[in-house]
Amino acid sequence: MAREHEYAQHFLRSPRIVAELIGHSNIRKNDLVYDLGAGSGVIASVLANRCKKVVAVEIEPGAVKKLRTNLGNILNVEIIERDILTLDPPTVPYKIFSNIPFNLSAVFVRKFTETDRPPKAMYLIAQRQFARKLVPGDDHFTSQLGAQIGPLFAARIRKPLKWTDFTPPPGVDTVLLELKLREEPLLPIDAMPKYRAFIERCFAEQKFFGKTAREKAGILPEKIPSQLTLEEWVKLFSVSTLN
Repeated sequence: MAREHEYAQHFLRSPRIVAELIGHSNIRKNDLVYDLGAGSGVIASVLANRCKKVVAVEIEPGAVKKLRTNLGNILNVEIIERDILTLDPPTVPYKIFSNIPFNLSAVFVRKFTETDRPPKAMYLIAQRQFARKLVPGDDHFTSQLGAQIGPLFAARIRKPLKWTDFTPPPGVDTVLLELKLREEPLLPIDAMPKYRAFIERCFAEQKFFGKTAREKAGILPEKIPSQLTLEEWVKLFSVSTLN
């Protein structure tokens, strides 16, 4: 369905495409799954047949009306009219499967990875360029956000999508991004706020990064922040602040 400009979003064309993407996730029949930015309910309708309960969250009035018409009678679907960025995470285990506007991707990931109640797994339809910066690798730069979420979440691209999968078609390459909560975090949970602040400062202040214990952490002096691996960031933080 068409949306107003401030809610601009590329919708998946059919339930068949959604079902294929969910097949690449770890969503199971007993899961509580949030579809944030649910639109007219294509994703939520498929999720309803795959999991115990779906919470479909939408704020655009026209989309909410369509959502209630399409899914209002499905017993395991709860519809919430609210801005997804003001939503309080549930107190029970949950997962996310969402196709949000691309311009909200970074703030959305921050909200749900920095909360005290993060999802067990998050699946996002995202721009390929954005997703790659969250996935650690030696063949591309890692973003500040990618370094910040890495100790708690394992990131990987599960499946590329085609522009014909959407209406309207996006002008960028898109993928299904998985952010999965690690069973064993790479750093203590209570150290994460300090770690995120450390990463932010290293990216923002060249002098600060230059004074960190890179040699002690075994990091080559010519490396810049976006070239460090996740393992190097964890070690650098540990030798710089925890010892």
